[in-house]
Amino acid sequence: MTSVKAYAAQNPTAPVAPWTFERRDPGPFDVQFDILFCGVCHSDLHQIRDEWGNSIYPMVPGHEIVGRVTKVGDKVTKFKVGDLAAVGCLVDSCRHCDNCKDGQEQYCENGSSGTYNSYEQDKKTVTQGGYSSMIVTDEKYVLKVSDKLPLANVAPLLCAGITTYSPLRHWKVGKGHKVAVIGLGGLGHMAVKFAASFGAEVTMLSTSPKKETDAKALGAHKFVLTSDPEQVKSVSNTFDFIIDTVSAPHDYNMVQGMLRTNGIQICVGVPPTPLELYGFSLIGNRRSIAGSMIGGIPETQEMLDYCAEHNIVSDVEVIDISYVNEAYERMLKGDVRYRFVIDMNSLK
Repeated sequence: MTSVKAYAAQNPTAPVAPWTFERRDPGPFDVQFDILFCGVCHSDLHQIRDEWGNSIYPMVPGHEIVGRVTKVGDKVTKFKVGDLAAVGCLVDSCRHCDNCKDGQEQYCENGSSGTYNSYEQDKKTVTQGGYSSMIVTDEKYVLKVSDKLPLANVAPLLCAGITTYSPLRHWKVGKGHKVAVIGLGGLGHMAVKFAASFGAEVTMLSTSPKKETDAKALGAHKFVLTSDPEQVKSVSNTFDFIIDTVSAPHDYNMVQGMLRTNGIQICVGVPPTPLELYGFSLIGNRRSIAGSMIGGIPETQEMLDYCAEHNIVSDVEVIDISYVNEAYERMLKGDVRYRFVIDMNSLK
């Protein structure tokens, strides 16, 4: 076992603070790497504050992890010491259910192992995340990272990137489609970049007029201020797809009204309260509402390769780990463009 420095939450009301814990030594199929950068995801805040009701303490958050390999097991074939590597939201799964066999480990029928606030497949060992100095993970769940892109900007691709890439690919969004994105945050800005890159006409939907310039700079073609009823009315029955990234309560019925016949609202944000949706919002034009999580390991690697080829990264603000509690407060206010990323050298 190796002693590891980290920042952890000890209970739902405590700030994230320094903590030390132990990681296992690398086994035959394990990759160990020093963490260089870790993104700060809104789900980190949901979980350290137990807003989803499943939190395990002490908790080391962080599932947008990039670093450099320091050790590999003697059965490892994909990595060597010195390679760049990444871990996203998963560190294991059952490996034998239909979803795992299909490369959709995020939907493991027997329960995947999250990178933190979860259990290893032994169902006893608690997983701890990337607000730490290093990590040990089976090579099946470690991803290759190109050296063409800045590592700090790559980190959020491991969650914000794949969370928006996966549904766009699943529904084959591309040229000829009209796509709207709700919410210009960590998820939303990646949805705009990917949808535009895939050839769709992209509209940003936002309650803030200040977001228009940024949205268009990121690749959006149009902007609709959703606090203006006339602007909302002007896009009734318009969009083939709406990527809903908002993690706060909002009006799903209004969103449904902007979809054309057979349109789909794809929810990737997770509000803490149940959504309210009238049946007639769906049946009137055979509209749908769907959900999507991250992606499996093969698709996440595909996404990282696509980003390297097309020079797509997250827009980030790099912070020291001692600033993370202030970063949470700013994140709640939408005061970040568009993802905080921790420089893990600051942990030393």
